[in-house]
Parts: sequence; structure tokens; C-alpha cells
Amino acid sequence: MRVVLQKVSSSTVTVDEEIVGEIGPGILVLLGITHTDTKKNADYLVDKVCGLRIFPDTEGKMNLSVEDVRGEVLVVSQFTLYGDSAKGKRPSFITAARPEHARPLYEYFASKVAERLGKVETGMFGAQMDVSLVNDGPVTLILDS
Repeated sequence: MRVVLQKVSSSTVTVDEEIVGEIGPGILVLLGITHTDTKKNADYLVDKVCGLRIFPDTEGKMNLSVEDVRGEVLVVSQFTLYGDSAKGKRPSFITAARPEHARPLYEYFASKVAERLGKVETGMFGAQMDVSLVNDGPVTLILDS
């Protein structure tokens, strides 16, 4: 499981010109799932995402988590995080999980974040989405389970 995490001032995800997920200050999570991922991988990344200290404390140091600052989280599925472009010019996505494996883990991940933080916004699994964000910092991290 792979996450591209971005600290944001705001973020929205739109499908067919309709906003399906929207947050204020918090974290945008782009979530990629491979065919060998399990709930154990998701649990590890939920803990990491919710506890990662990337928000400033009173002294301006990155010392607080999204949980500490009561920030919001938007989770968007993104199978292209497992794209392999080592050969040729067209990426291969053979290591990305098939939808029947990925969707339940995506939904599980989002539900576990919601359990921990009280709320989570999501994109629409498998849809063509437009994701907009205001990257705060900018802070962007890549996490693997």
C-alpha cells in the first residue's frame, strides 16, 4: 500500500462537475493499493497518516499530527501510484490491485481514519476525478506499508 500525503489548506474532489469530497485544513491522502496488500497494511498506514507530526506547534516546529490539530482528511484512490514506467514510455499497472481487491481495502482504510478522527471525506472509487488542493508548506510525503 502506498500513500502520497499532502498537508493542505483545502482540497476538493469533483466527479462530473459535482463536489464529492471537500476538506479545509488537513491532509489529502492519495492511496494506491497493490495485489498483495491486506488490512494489516491499511492499519499500519492509518496509524502513520493520523499520527504523522507535520503540523506546527506553538513554536512553529513540525510537532503535531492531524489528530492533534483536529484537521480533516480527504482520501482519494489512485491506482497509478503503482505505475511502472521503467520500460518504454507507457506505464504498466500490473502491480496495482484489481478493483475487487482494492475497493474493500480503500473503504476499510477510509473507515479506519474516520473511526480515529471522527470524519473522513473521500473521492469516488474508480471514477474519473478532478482533485484540487492548496498545498500547505508545501509538505508532501510518500509512505509505503
